[in-house]
Amino acid sequence: MLRREGHKDNVKRVDRLYREEGLSLRLRPRRNRAAKLRQPKQLAFAINEVWSADFVADALFDGRKLRMLTVVDCYTQECLAIDVGQSLKGEDVVRTLTRIAAARGKPRTVKSDNGSEFISKAMDRWAYENAVELDFSRPGKPTDNAKVESFNGRLRSECLNAHWFLSLDDAKRKIEAWRQYYNEIRPHSALNWATPAEYARRMRKAAQSHASTEPEIPKSGRD
Repeated sequence: MLRREGHKDNVKRVDRLYREEGLSLRLRPRRNRAAKLRQPKQLAFAINEVWSADFVADALFDGRKLRMLTVVDCYTQECLAIDVGQSLKGEDVVRTLTRIAAARGKPRTVKSDNGSEFISKAMDRWAYENAVELDFSRPGKPTDNAKVESFNGRLRSECLNAHWFLSLDDAKRKIEAWRQYYNEIRPHSALNWATPAEYARRMRKAAQSHASTEPEIPKSGRD
């Protein structure tokens, strides 16, 4: 705009003047250290290999906004968390992922869209320090994160549309009860009609059985 008006000031001078005046800057997108190049959806072949995360919006009975962070294991289809609040930020995403990882181990990859909470410095630092890869959906390609998008549709149709939420605490109780029902009771055709929790237990047992039957490699060395 300045150049169209005939000014010859370079970018560095304009940047310095902006900072001195305390004006907001439109910064270039920051490259996340833990992020991969955007790519088509990645399949999961083991527990904790890929987690998907997203946000869902709703409202309390009086119109106050309600926001939910959903996290799903793409292999077992378990819902690992539905954290409910009225204002959730990148730090809240980090706290949720840290809590889940402490209970079941860290994921190898976390898939998400390009929302400000997922590309935040807090999220980037957590992923970098924990050696977790961030896999962002391509712009306009919600199918890149299809597992959590499908889960969010079930959450809305089976829970959010079925309840009035009288308060934030009431919403937390009802949504957590539905999450437990989804994991422990609701069968899934994609899991051969097992529940996500049953399928996860079956896969863990199979992995342990496979590990115990592997032949032991003799140690080499001098006698």
